[in-house]
Amino acid sequence: MNQKHLLRFIKRAMKKHLDEIVHVEKGKEQTLKEVFETMNLTAYDLSVDTLDVHADRNTFHRFDKFNAKYNPIGESILREIFIKTDNRVSGKYFAHIIKEVMSDLEESKYQNAELRLSIYGRSRDEWDKLARWAVNHRVHSNNVRWLVQVPRLFDVYRTKKQLANFQEMLENIFLPLYEATVHPAQHPELHLFLEHVDGFDSVDDESKPEHHIFNLDSPLPGNWVEEDNPPYSYYLYYMYANMTVLNHLRRKRGFHTFVLRPHCGEAGPIHHLVSGFMVSENISHGLLLRKAPVLQYLYYLAQIGIAMSPLSNNSLFLSYHRNPLPEYLSRGLMVSLSTDDPLQFHFTKEPLMEEYSIATQVWKLSSCDMCELARNSVLMSGFSHKVKSYWLGPHYLKEGPEGNDIRRTNVPDIRVSYRFETLCQELTLITQAVQTEELETIQEEDGPGPDAF
Repeated sequence: MNQKHLLRFIKRAMKKHLDEIVHVEKGKEQTLKEVFETMNLTAYDLSVDTLDVHADRNTFHRFDKFNAKYNPIGESILREIFIKTDNRVSGKYFAHIIKEVMSDLEESKYQNAELRLSIYGRSRDEWDKLARWAVNHRVHSNNVRWLVQVPRLFDVYRTKKQLANFQEMLENIFLPLYEATVHPAQHPELHLFLEHVDGFDSVDDESKPEHHIFNLDSPLPGNWVEEDNPPYSYYLYYMYANMTVLNHLRRKRGFHTFVLRPHCGEAGPIHHLVSGFMVSENISHGLLLRKAPVLQYLYYLAQIGIAMSPLSNNSLFLSYHRNPLPEYLSRGLMVSLSTDDPLQFHFTKEPLMEEYSIATQVWKLSSCDMCELARNSVLMSGFSHKVKSYWLGPHYLKEGPEGNDIRRTNVPDIRVSYRFETLCQELTLITQAVQTEELETIQEEDGPGPDAF
């Protein structure tokens, strides 16, 4: 959804649902008409400039100003009415917007999307409310899968006395999932919704200073009662630990499992990337790998996916011409192009095409490069084996050129062979180096041989 789409939808809602009750202010119900009257606005007054949701030069290195762009016309009440799932109208408007986006994807035929929905961990019923929204409004498409993002906002909730400790937040996030897995009949809507969820994301401003280091002396979640936010690695570890147990349970019961795909390495300290390397299936952004060659090499050897969004980075953290994506691609890292907040960073109805077209022009990518990025995108996604087989060929799980169907991927076998052979050589080199080091250690422990003198 871009800003023009949102503008047209709001204007359409003002014409058709002007007298619908959409908000409660201090115990008093307000219609859509009354909400806009308090802002001294009419449908005629609304424009793209009035909405003011697009990121500009003022958001560069200012995540607080970027977050404010989520509020149309600077009013949080409009965000609640039109871009939230839990509100006075039960998320009806947001559902309509998402279904229009899904319709566009189905019409284009060649694009799929993994959209994000938020679970905050403030209360135990968030999952049921979200699932009810998705099921009741039939927000479903074969072209769309969901990723559930968990904002790292424990400090905010603790300050407002909404949570007693970090353990309560974890329970609010994961206990409903255990219950829906063990007793799906008691949570039919949530059970159905989870069939379309790929995994979890951890989001927030990574550049925030961290006052704690996660180590053996760190308090357990039940003892974390401070108003300071836990560090990034603390969040990721406990999300991963709970997901691992949940996945074992779901696998045992014949249900699909989830992956962890956090925002990682966009800003902040390098050790975020270490945490991401140890627990993540894929990450988003990974810009700071350009400053950590050893970590970049590890991400290459493990072929951990990196979904990059140069247009988003250009407005927030890193100018476009300094983005490391072309270097990552040429070195063989598993990178793909991705959109990020199209409402803030893109102008057209085809945000992914914007990413590809601008990247191609600026970095002079070949058709082979673009097709490799697209192939990586499918491989990294959480879509089913059947969908991936359709786009990449029935043997896509095989290593090297045997798994490449050029008729579907348009990636030449010679490119796939080069990537595979180079990776094998690097892994062989590392293995030989380790074996040599172990042999030298054994010889030192045994002492000099008989021919040493």
